[in-house]
Amino acid sequence: MSFLASKAQLRASLLRWTLFLVPLIVLLGFVAGQLGSPNTAWFQGLTKPSIFPPPAAFGIVWTILYMMIGFALALVVSSWGAYGRGLAVGLFAVHFVLNLAWTPTFFGAQNIVGGLIVLSLVCVTLLAVIWAFYRVRKLAALLLLPYLAWVIFATVLNYQFMVENPDGGTSGEGAAAQRIEL
Repeated sequence: MSFLASKAQLRASLLRWTLFLVPLIVLLGFVAGQLGSPNTAWFQGLTKPSIFPPPAAFGIVWTILYMMIGFALALVVSSWGAYGRGLAVGLFAVHFVLNLAWTPTFFGAQNIVGGLIVLSLVCVTLLAVIWAFYRVRKLAALLLLPYLAWVIFATVLNYQFMVENPDGGTSGEGAAAQRIEL
């Protein structure tokens, strides 16, 4: 026998992985989004950069991107026997943990600088993931390019938040203060 699996078996494997990974990636993104929210007094009190898109755009864009990410991952995971498959999946796992850490860092911990550091790491690891995915399945790497563009935009946006709010939003008008006179 000169092949590992028939084309039909490979298609079935891709379908199974897609049906598992796409909802999983979307669900993990949703859960991470619940660990911090833009609906806090802290975020509402921040000065928004001019490039800040309408809030509804974030949910739409991230849902589409997470679906594309899940399918790209399914393409790689279902590529049984492909050289570099294990490395690609491992790099993706590290990258995706960082991706999921941004919301709790920025919104949950209300840490603009920490969010920028996390996003910088997300950009670097995403470049490594795209490289590794390209070695396994070119289409998988191409599916991550819109995600890369959005992450770069998010990094610039996070940086602009830092510039517009040098105090981190902690001493703005919305901050509670108590004055005691003796």
